Amino acid sequence: MASKIQSVKGTREFYPEQMALRNFIYDKVCAASRSFGYQEWDAPFIESIDLYAAKSGEELVKKQSFTFTDRSGDFVTLRPELTPSLARMIAAKQGELTFPVRWWSFGPFWRYEQPQKGRGREFFQWNIDMLGVSSPEADAELVAVGATFLRSVGLSPQLATIYVNNRRLMDSQFDALDIAVEKRMDVSNLVDRRSKMEPSKWDAYAFELGLNESQLVGLKDILANFDLWKKSDELVRLFAALESLGVKDYVKFDPNIMRGLLYYTGTVFEAFDTSGSLKRAILGGGRYDNLLADVGGQPLPAVGFAMGDMVIGIILQEKGLLPEFIPSPAPILMTIFDESLMQESFSLSAELRNAGLNVLCYPEPAKLQKQFKFADKMKARVVLTLGPDEAANAQVTVKNLVNGEQVTVKREAVFEVIQKILAGVIS
Repeated sequence: MASKIQSVKGTREFYPEQMALRNFIYDKVCAASRSFGYQEWDAPFIESIDLYAAKSGEELVKKQSFTFTDRSGDFVTLRPELTPSLARMIAAKQGELTFPVRWWSFGPFWRYEQPQKGRGREFFQWNIDMLGVSSPEADAELVAVGATFLRSVGLSPQLATIYVNNRRLMDSQFDALDIAVEKRMDVSNLVDRRSKMEPSKWDAYAFELGLNESQLVGLKDILANFDLWKKSDELVRLFAALESLGVKDYVKFDPNIMRGLLYYTGTVFEAFDTSGSLKRAILGGGRYDNLLADVGGQPLPAVGFAMGDMVIGIILQEKGLLPEFIPSPAPILMTIFDESLMQESFSLSAELRNAGLNVLCYPEPAKLQKQFKFADKMKARVVLTLGPDEAANAQVTVKNLVNGEQVTVKREAVFEVIQKILAGVIS
């Protein structure tokens, strides 16, 4: 026997049950985005590596991207993220678009990382952005979209929290500690790594970066001050807007949130499951006001976030928040009694489909017991049988698999009877 060819490391196979989860997430993402008036869009799956060189960082460009030379000799990559493509596409039509632009997308991405729980080399990601507005209220709207999604999938404020910070606020605090401008990136990275390091090692790392004892003590005081947001006019306005938008119970200020050091210029936020096994962020984003100029456009304020499908998928499974998996999208099975009645059965199934019903037709004659077992496995709710007696009297037998009741009705009445069963009128 030939050896089985394995899938490529870090990629994913979507059997129907996994596909149902992916589509469930997509449907909820779509609903949350549209409820705030965002338009769906997408970008190429393959991009020039130069697109990411300006703002994405050396690690993403040189270590995490799936890069290759195409047949014309151009150096390209499978897209590892979407925001640079967004910036390029906005810049290309900046004079034609109506601002503010509100766009969202859900599609595949690739990163050459070590696969682990909640992270793969191939993943689907929700991206949603508003461009052309610089207000804290715009930031609040994106946070509210994220909270709306969390609520829609059953993650209450007790199960998930969106933590918010502001990079300008942190810069003002770094100013007060006399931390040199050229060290800000390193110190921001230090803050970002705090939860991942032992306290003694984190302190040692701070000293390696050139902080003195007084600055380290001051930095720890800042990171422990959860009322610090009151010193930021932007955050005061953001929390007021979140209150009006009805999602403030999902949001908390946390000075330890730094994310996207090369991207973000103001508000930053991340959502976490507060009680599960995963410590990875569900979603994250913030304000990025400089990116468009880096890809040849005019400066334009922007805010947005991204959410991968893997972490949220694991959380929903662990918490039992997914709907029951229904193997077939057709709730009706049309049986085939025998070969002489096969074409008439096919014809009836076609009539019902033309009337708007999803009908699964058994593909060949078989014992009715076998066909009914198949219907059970597909979790059908209705089984139709057209045997010799039914055919002779222009009738069809309709069985309700939910309660076991069975009726034989005229063919022209089948549609109405099915509708009642599916609507739960006949229990």
